[in-house]
Amino acid sequence: MSNKRLVMKAGRPSAAKAGPTLSDLADKTATVRVNFDLDRAEHTKLKIYAAKTGRSITDILRELVHSIDEKSN
Repeated sequence: MSNKRLVMKAGRPSAAKAGPTLSDLADKTATVRVNFDLDRAEHTKLKIYAAKTGRSITDILRELVHSIDEKSN
């Protein structure tokens, strides 16, 4: 029998074994999380619109931000 002691460490055991994934290799731009409150009626309206257009709320809001003309200030 070996004299080695088992040492338990906090954290995910698979994290040390994991190699790079495809998402690690992809070109990514830095992102910032945006968080804001909507009243229930506005949220429902946005969800219905997203469902009718077959897009996610995130995609709709990103398109809106992209559509802002920076020269209009």
